[in-house]
Amino acid sequence: MTSQLSDMDGKLILDRVLARACDARVWAYQSAAVRIGMGGAWLLLLVHEFPRRERMWGPDAPWSRRLAEHSLDQSHAFSVLRWSGGQVWFEVFYLLSAAVAAALLVGWRTRTTSLLFVISVLSLDHRNENVLNAGDTIFRITAIYLAFTRCGQVWSLDARRRERQRDRTGAILWSFCGLVLAWATLAAQLTGGWALLLWGCWAGQAVWRGLRARPGARRTLELIGHLLHNGGVLMLMIQVCLLYASAGWYKIQGVSWQDGTAVYWSAGLDWLEPYPSLSHALTSHPLIVLALTYGTVLVQVAFPFSVLDRRAKNVLLALLFAEHIGIGLLLGLPYFSLSMIVADLVFLPTGFLRGVGARVVGLRARFTAAVAVPKGTTSGRLPTPGAREPAHESDSAGQVSPS
Repeated sequence: MTSQLSDMDGKLILDRVLARACDARVWAYQSAAVRIGMGGAWLLLLVHEFPRRERMWGPDAPWSRRLAEHSLDQSHAFSVLRWSGGQVWFEVFYLLSAAVAAALLVGWRTRTTSLLFVISVLSLDHRNENVLNAGDTIFRITAIYLAFTRCGQVWSLDARRRERQRDRTGAILWSFCGLVLAWATLAAQLTGGWALLLWGCWAGQAVWRGLRARPGARRTLELIGHLLHNGGVLMLMIQVCLLYASAGWYKIQGVSWQDGTAVYWSAGLDWLEPYPSLSHALTSHPLIVLALTYGTVLVQVAFPFSVLDRRAKNVLLALLFAEHIGIGLLLGLPYFSLSMIVADLVFLPTGFLRGVGARVVGLRARFTAAVAVPKGTTSGRLPTPGAREPAHESDSAGQVSPS
């Protein structure tokens, strides 16, 4: 009798796990938040570095094209900028990268733009890996996992657009990507595993477009998409936990972290001191330096274990946000801090994200109503924004908390 009950309990748990893994509603808001953060952060980086783009990634940069090709040959990495060393190619690719980041930010054609975003990040980063102060690693990791998710279910233009039988824009975009891949393959610019990977993604889009009109095949493809989505978000969570755990345990081995002076020495570096007065004011108090040093190690080591408890996770997540903001201000590493904060968004509760979305919708409704009131009208009454988001096909996503 006991064995039968245990078998039933195990089967019930397995059914719940499979149902959760195949549910598209899980982590829909978290993936959308990471998508918006990644697109906005990368677009901000490209706009900010636009006056210096030539010296960082251009054909005549100090890290020359020959050095970049030697590094790519050693690491077997991928970069579209390797296809041509001309100035026109670089300028066009840079502008296209900014356009792809903007499209990902607003959620336009996220199945395609998320993959193009990965290509943009890898191409620029592998052209010169010495200029982004470790933020490039987080951009790469997050962008790769984001490409597996359905990050456009909510808060996107894709969520507003109803599915059409004839999607001309998507077909044109898919055809253009196929022509570029064919040219790169025939010109021997795209070979090996990268060619197989990109052609596989392009063929997957073709299969989806060809079989989505059949109910049975469509259901199977939807199931595969749900599995990839949930697996991509879960792998991003695991990657962030491993990153914090390794960083925390590595700090414990350092002498300056053991005696509580690591923050003092870090804040005193001239090349990492954008605000000297603020750094000096902080390092002049030994107790504050000691608390920040030990607190940093404690939060990073404890965070992977805190995901098992919702309240502890939320508290440590707020402390991590404060830590990254302090790193960005005191050490002058804004893009590293911003990329870490964006990656941490995957752990935010679904209820909190839905509340933020409802608040944004309410503010937008107030602004729209205020603009629509004619000049000279004094009795116009602004509509009260609702607490819920506009209902559409994908709004049911994310009702299950990631905890």
